[in-house]
Amino acid sequence: MAKDKDLAGWLAYIEQQHPQAIALGLDRVERVRDAMGLATSVPVITVAGTNGKGSTCAMLEAILSAAGYRVGLYTSPHLLRYNERVRIAGREADDATLCAAFARVEAARTGKADNTRLTYFEFGTLAAVDAFLRGAVDVMVLEVGLGGRLDAVNVFDADCAIITGIALDHVDYLGTTREAIGREKAGIFRSGKPAVIADPAPPASVLTHAQAIGAGPLLIGQDFGYRALRDRWLFWGTAGRKSGLDYPALSGRIQLQNASAALAALDALQQVLPVQVEAVRRGLTALALPGRFQVLPGCPVVVLDVAHNPQAAEVLAGNLSGMGVCTRTWAVFGMLRDKDIDAVVRLLRSHVDCWLACTLPPPRGATAAVLAQVLRQAGAESVREFESPALAYAAACSEAADNDRIVVFGSFHTVADVLAARESTKA
Repeated sequence: MAKDKDLAGWLAYIEQQHPQAIALGLDRVERVRDAMGLATSVPVITVAGTNGKGSTCAMLEAILSAAGYRVGLYTSPHLLRYNERVRIAGREADDATLCAAFARVEAARTGKADNTRLTYFEFGTLAAVDAFLRGAVDVMVLEVGLGGRLDAVNVFDADCAIITGIALDHVDYLGTTREAIGREKAGIFRSGKPAVIADPAPPASVLTHAQAIGAGPLLIGQDFGYRALRDRWLFWGTAGRKSGLDYPALSGRIQLQNASAALAALDALQQVLPVQVEAVRRGLTALALPGRFQVLPGCPVVVLDVAHNPQAAEVLAGNLSGMGVCTRTWAVFGMLRDKDIDAVVRLLRSHVDCWLACTLPPPRGATAAVLAQVLRQAGAESVREFESPALAYAAACSEAADNDRIVVFGSFHTVADVLAARESTKA
């Protein structure tokens, strides 16, 4: 019986419920949502974007938690445990909570919803919101999985929507231009509700859609923004200025853009979710998000970054340039084959001395041989091939000198495999 499954059993089960891993559309998830009677009764902040949405969600959770709110945070994908995707009051949901939520989704899916077939993400989205409602959260922060307009998260109306950076990614599903992709992401906007746009140069389609439905667009650089100072920064927005802020605990100057998006959203929701500046200070300095330019202590320095598209690679390149001097940089590099591998290599080639290309699992993973060919065509001289990120990382650790650095990047899968390998050596 499905109700007797443990978490691993449930995850294996829901992965098999739909023939496609990605099948955009709202009809299926709406049917099951209605069969479950899921209706949000607390403020919902929905976050979309090509890059930066995970960091923005983490900042919202940290600040709102510091302000005393019980936060439900839904993100994807996870690195080591599915539980990472569903956080209630600052903690990962436990297995029992998730299994019970999956069972309720399954009961509605096979009962009132007439065996509606849900994708893995759709199943998980409904389970997360169900867990939040039963966990009596004060606010939900929902990260869009893919796009926005047709993403499962979008069956729940946003009281405030955020779009972070917009770049070319997932073009097979979202379109081949920033205009088309922007329109898909703008689908999370709601009439009469604030729409925070943190891309400094948003596609016209984003503003056009906001105006067409009567959303309230708030643009970075126009309605809100930030100024970076030597050891502090300030935010300005519709509720005034917040000055003397410590830099966010997440590394990289791009995080000021993400932090500004979070603060603009909180300003817009001040009437329903009051937040004092002290909570902003505590939240921004206390947060942690694995895999986003995460610098691990020790020698050699290890950097973990899930950068997997050109925009993120450009940010990673800038962050590497801003680090201290090192003798050599070793790259543990694995990507999915449907990503723009050539552009990512082009942006980072000059920042890496030794490339350790690694194979990621099928069906989407690129092989080490494919990555190595791209690297050599781009002029990389030191390129080796490995069957997995863990093996490539082990080689880097055994050969890198103390004054070198090891950068693990290219995919969530790449970082996850290395993190799992590190965890296993501690056991």
